[in-house]
Amino acid sequence: MSDKQSEQKTSTQKAVGGVDALIKKELTPRGVVAELDKYIVGQKKAKRAVAVALRNRVRRLKLESEMREDITPKNILMIGPTGVGKTEIARRLAKLAGSPFLKVEATKYTEVGYVGRDVESMIRDLMSAGVQMVKQEMQENVTTEAKRRAEDTLLDLLLPGSGKKPRDNKPQGSAPLIRPMGAFAINPDNGPGPGIVGTTIQVGIPIYRNNSTRKVSDNENDARNQSDDTAQAEAQQEQADPTAEDTKDKTREKFRARLREGKLEEKMVEITVSQTPQAPLMMGGGLEDIESAISGIMGAVGGSSKKKLVTVSRAREILIAEELEKLVDRDRVNDEARQRVEQTGIIFIDEIDKIAVKGDRGGGPDVSREGVQRDILPIVEGATVNTKWGPVNTDHILFIAAGAFNVSKPSDLIPELQGRFPLRVELDSLGKDDFLRILTEPKNALTKQYVELMETEKVEIEFTSEAIDRLAALAAEVNTRLENIGARRLHTIMEALLEELSFDAPDIAPCKVSITEAYVNEKLTDLVTDQDLGRYIL
Repeated sequence: MSDKQSEQKTSTQKAVGGVDALIKKELTPRGVVAELDKYIVGQKKAKRAVAVALRNRVRRLKLESEMREDITPKNILMIGPTGVGKTEIARRLAKLAGSPFLKVEATKYTEVGYVGRDVESMIRDLMSAGVQMVKQEMQENVTTEAKRRAEDTLLDLLLPGSGKKPRDNKPQGSAPLIRPMGAFAINPDNGPGPGIVGTTIQVGIPIYRNNSTRKVSDNENDARNQSDDTAQAEAQQEQADPTAEDTKDKTREKFRARLREGKLEEKMVEITVSQTPQAPLMMGGGLEDIESAISGIMGAVGGSSKKKLVTVSRAREILIAEELEKLVDRDRVNDEARQRVEQTGIIFIDEIDKIAVKGDRGGGPDVSREGVQRDILPIVEGATVNTKWGPVNTDHILFIAAGAFNVSKPSDLIPELQGRFPLRVELDSLGKDDFLRILTEPKNALTKQYVELMETEKVEIEFTSEAIDRLAALAAEVNTRLENIGARRLHTIMEALLEELSFDAPDIAPCKVSITEAYVNEKLTDLVTDQDLGRYIL
């Protein structure tokens, strides 16, 4: 194995994240809370709970293997109204830890025997997310090599034959044919003594023909022999004339320079694109294994290929993607992804209160809801789920469930499932002060987003402090009078405020607009005071 191949193999085995990376990050609970504060306002209890859960993961990974297997994650149940940051806390936590993450809704699953998705599909989806994460990280390590290979392929397409080595005058298998025919003995003196013993041989020159069975006429043989002689003479002439090869190299390097300068981006080339066969779509729960089996069979048979006429810029994208697929070891990707999912995976189960069964209810669809809880229970407790990437164990996956619980209560869940979520945190409703902080403090605050969006139209907008304070007050007022949808109310308020400006922005640019308290009152007061607010703001 060459040094370049060895280096390439090593690079495909390196990944940015993973178990080792999580240990090296040394994420302290205080540091995790500080990072979450950059994006989410308030909710200190929930942030502390997830920070401790993440730290316990790091602690467990540092233990001996025997003790490590006995320590299970302490799953979390978040209780709070919609729009207060439950999903965002879980998503930011997974991104901070570099863990495979999946958000699901409990209402989308049905118990075994009903038509719909079974709960085991959430593990398959998490594994799919893990594979994509690891694959992307490994491809980033070999991007330079993939670009180099794609560039060489483009040069071969632009200059056919420039990248080929000169043909050898004696290709492999063209040695003279020597075949023994028999033995003979010669006694030059015709005496009684021993003579000269030898062997007769047959010497011939091989003729290369196609593997067809049709007879070849003498004229065709003569023409083919002349063609072979001509090709051989041309090859000898190229080998004897070193300037011809030097000219090819110079031309190839000249085209390489033009290619890197972007002067050939619109030139058309013909490339061969491989097409992977697609497995038929399977609907319904429990058929993922059949789909995986069909995918494996079709993958083993192989896909077809077709030729496409595309520009150089498009061809480069296709070729780089194909080279990245070749350079990354799929088995290594699957093994690394499975390890990450099992040791650091996070699943956020939203709307779990919608499958809770109240004690005074019986029969009807509630039986199905309780069945979903029974099916979720073994997954949360720890089970082995078969996926097309191999079996995945769920013992150490962190589950974070969330729900508003404004109709049902956490105690309406089956006792076994309640016991699997020992940590319960309540998230506070958001008021005017919280809305004020949401509009200004986060790294990508809502007002900053709209400023950047309008900047693309060359319209500069500026929010005064009085205007932001008035927006927060209006959002809190509407949440009080209508359904409390938390921070999502700010989105509807901001869209109503800037609707006219967003529509007219391309026509009035470039300009500068100041969003003042008077501007806010002019655009929103009529909507807020209207009795039928639902027509305008959710």
